[in-house]
Amino acid sequence: MTRDSPGSPSADPTDPAEILIAEREHLAVSRAALRAMREHAQSLSSDAAGDWVSQQILQALLDQRVAALADHSGTPLFFGRLDRAADDDLPGTVHVGRRHVHDDRSRPLVIDWRAPVSRAFYQASPSDPMGVTRRRRFGYHGGDLTAYEDEPLDQGGAPTHSRILTEEIERPRSGPMRDIVATIQPDQDEIVRSELGRTVCVQGAPGTGKTAVGLHRAAYLLFTHREKLARSGVMIVGPNRAFLSYISSVLPALGEVKVDQTTVGAILGDHAAPEDPAVSAIKGDARIVPVLRRALWMHVVKPTEGVLFTKGVNRYRVADHEVREIVASLRGTTRYGPGRATLAQRLAHMVLVRMEQRGESPDDRVQDAVARSKPVKQLVDAVWPKLTPQQVLHRLLSDPEFLAAAAKDDLTASEQALLLWAKPAKSFRSAKWSAADGALMDELGDLIERTAPLGHLVVDEAQDLSAMQLRALGRRCRTGSATVLGDLAQGTTPWSARSWEEVLTHLGFEEGAVTELTLGFRVPREVLDYAARLLPSVAPGLAPPRSLRPGAGSLSVRRTPGHAASLTEAVREAAWEVLSREGSIGVIVPDASVAAVSAALAALDHRVLSQDSAEEHRLLIVPATLAKGLEYDHVIVVEPADIVSAEPRGLARLYVVLTRAVTSLTVLHTADLPVELR
Repeated sequence: MTRDSPGSPSADPTDPAEILIAEREHLAVSRAALRAMREHAQSLSSDAAGDWVSQQILQALLDQRVAALADHSGTPLFFGRLDRAADDDLPGTVHVGRRHVHDDRSRPLVIDWRAPVSRAFYQASPSDPMGVTRRRRFGYHGGDLTAYEDEPLDQGGAPTHSRILTEEIERPRSGPMRDIVATIQPDQDEIVRSELGRTVCVQGAPGTGKTAVGLHRAAYLLFTHREKLARSGVMIVGPNRAFLSYISSVLPALGEVKVDQTTVGAILGDHAAPEDPAVSAIKGDARIVPVLRRALWMHVVKPTEGVLFTKGVNRYRVADHEVREIVASLRGTTRYGPGRATLAQRLAHMVLVRMEQRGESPDDRVQDAVARSKPVKQLVDAVWPKLTPQQVLHRLLSDPEFLAAAAKDDLTASEQALLLWAKPAKSFRSAKWSAADGALMDELGDLIERTAPLGHLVVDEAQDLSAMQLRALGRRCRTGSATVLGDLAQGTTPWSARSWEEVLTHLGFEEGAVTELTLGFRVPREVLDYAARLLPSVAPGLAPPRSLRPGAGSLSVRRTPGHAASLTEAVREAAWEVLSREGSIGVIVPDASVAAVSAALAALDHRVLSQDSAEEHRLLIVPATLAKGLEYDHVIVVEPADIVSAEPRGLARLYVVLTRAVTSLTVLHTADLPVELR
């Protein structure tokens, strides 16, 4: 095999213009090859499958293959190149990109960024070149290659500063989140390439790319363990639908089109009945787990009668004490649902023993028929009734005596009183459930029937989840692994975690490794330092975040007599910046002020972000409670004091809001700023 990559010159020219022409030629050849690969996949037919079901499965796989080979014209097909001195069977010149591309003779034109040989693009340095003599980065506008820069790695010395890398990191934000595959840093790459069997927890300060790292790890694991994860599945869990919309393009751009992306609420039923936060906090506490377990098993009662099975003129009896022994042996040793089925089979087996004692020769079909017979079903229903999670929870929250018996010493009398409904619904079917109830029903559901596990789970903003919500997610990957992402300083719920060890314990991954990312790449230093004044109050144990971007002049704090005129002026100032280059403006306001701010900006074309919206607009009004995880080039924060006073963890919410800017932050206030910011 030749040491030179197909489509590139056999020797590097010295003229930069010629080098750029050669690389553009390689890009054109690679795009043509990718198009040919996609056309070939489209030409394949599922008719070769033997039956209709197999045809449908094969066609679905072919459709996924075609989708994965899509050429996104606005993104570069490759973003780097390695000139290698390693003596192996791989080409001496390797172009690194989002997916593998080969020509009609199966020669690689672009190597997938997740392949082992590509690791050197992210990890190689002058002190450890990893067999690479030169690393080349490419600059693009849209999908067109516009520039390159070379970094020699075989001459020792200190790492050189990459202008292209800096420009890519600082590129304006508009539309959905982009992948960071061209700019992954060495510490991020270590997390991305962690083994499948290892659960990783990332404590990431604002702008450190923790969300992108989690998504890229999912893509890496799908590439490395394709067959296993295709069977067991990968799920991305985000805080709300607006966030999912924001990240929705990342994995498809990396060629991964079959990954479930959902919210905790969607997993647990999207229940939304209003509830006192104090009640939700009790329901979210892990102390309620034994209460739920007792509440379920209290429905199993002591048998008082035996079973009489009649077949023709013959009668076969299982005595009441024998039934009690069977029930006692099963109770607490199995899940509730399988226990019911096993009880029926054990009773049927006892009947078969009676038959055999009389010289009969019954087989398994007879046992199944006895298990389904009316006498057996009636006894099982009376002793071990069929239940749904809703039935159990309705009784628990409606019946004071039942709750007291189930709670024992795990909940105080005052906590029990808070949990009880003031006006219970007539039945579980008409009950209005809260978001916290969803986690309780999920716990009960797993006690009744085992929850199907996944191969890998990515949980973002995990610091905001209750113990019960974490348990619900953990049981979905109890045989797999997880990537847990978040920032303790951005915890805004009453039950926000105080440590990642606590989160990992509730998830069931006590042995998970906690990694901290403190170096930010996108939030300007001036903005980040301003927001960090809140850290001693919201997360005193965390190291202050640092930013690589000085951002001089990126922060403006203005006291105004009123918001309408000042806000319009601030938006127009930011708009001038946006007009000169691509970008976005996010006006983040207290939730209660959304309508008023929208009215104040009526003369300007804008949109309002909602819980379920997927708005892509240059000027967005963002409720403070939806800002988490989102980024805008220019952020205008209106009335920080109102954001703080709106909820118990208001200072943490303000920390979130102040760290959404990647170019500039303007703070407008008429009331006094929180003391931490003065």
